[in-house]
This record gives sequence, C-alpha cells and structure tokens, in this order.
Amino acid sequence: MLEVGGSLEDLWPFNEEIVAEAIYESEIPTISAVGHETDFTIADFVADLRAPTPSAAAELAVADITQLESKLKSYNEGMKRALNKKIEYLNLRYEKVKMSKVFKEPLQKINEEYITLDTKIKRLENTINIKLKDNKLRLVEGMSKLDALSPLKTLTRGYSITEKNHKIIKSVNDLNSKDIVNLNFIDGKINAQIL
Repeated sequence: MLEVGGSLEDLWPFNEEIVAEAIYESEIPTISAVGHETDFTIADFVADLRAPTPSAAAELAVADITQLESKLKSYNEGMKRALNKKIEYLNLRYEKVKMSKVFKEPLQKINEEYITLDTKIKRLENTINIKLKDNKLRLVEGMSKLDALSPLKTLTRGYSITEKNHKIIKSVNDLNSKDIVNLNFIDGKINAQIL
C-alpha cells in the first residue's frame, strides 16, 4: 500500500516511469492511496486498486471480520443443505433398491431360469424322441423293402437258386452237359447233374 499526501512536489515521484513499472510488474497486490481524494498520479492507474485516502486504503487492505464470519456461516449453511439433500437422495435410492424384487425375493430369478431351462430340455427331449421314431419307422420300411428283394424271400415262393463252382447261374448258356450244379431251396441244398 502506497500512501503519501501533500504538495505536487511530494507526489511527483509517483509519476516516475520506474515507479509505475515496478508497481505494474509487482506480484504483490498494490493499493494506491497517494495524496488525497482529488490528487491523482500515474501510480494510481497502474496499481491493482486506488483508494481516495490512506485510511480508506487501510480499510480495503484489511478484511472486515464480521463480513468474513458472515460469508463463512453462509458457506457452511449452504454445504449443510447440499449434504442433507445428497443424503436424502441416497436414502430414497436405498429404499427403492431395498423394495426391488431382487432383495425381496432373491431366488425368484433363479427359479424362473430353472423353469425356462427345464422347458427347453423337455422340448429338446421331445424333438429327439420324434426324430428317433421317424428314423426307426424309416429303418423298418427299408428293412421291409430289403427283405422283399432278398434271394431268400424268393425261395419261399417256390423258386431255387442254381450255383456252379460257387457262382450263381443266371443263364442256360452258363451250363454245359454233365456239369454238376448245386440247387438251393428254402429247406436245403441238393446236387444235380446237367443232362
């Protein structure tokens, strides 16, 4: 804080460039209270704050304790209100969560998933059983067709199978006079000679 009063000669040093630069570049906040209320110097314009008189500068430099206490009290009450609102909000959220199904009936979700899984398993078993029945039916049909085409089935209708040297004879041209053949019937085998 700079304070001086008096004549123009007394105030003139505060119009010097070196003083103005020092005040302007100072990292410490500066209050200029040079002269009286009607006196102005260059220092007044480069200082952080100008006071009309030295006593006014002293009032500006020193904080009013009652004003500080009032501000602190106001901040304290504001923080208490904000904290109470936050606690109220968190209590509401807590009550809401406490009333949710997960806390009231914790096993319900697990039981629902068991039911869903059980339903899917039964559906899968039914599908497998239907497939097995279809495949079994197709197998029986295939076996019936195969049985109908079986050479043994032909024998039951009164036919015989002729073999020569363990080969089936399909044509008369495969036989010669005096050949020995095997005749296979449904109830046994017999050898014969071609005439």
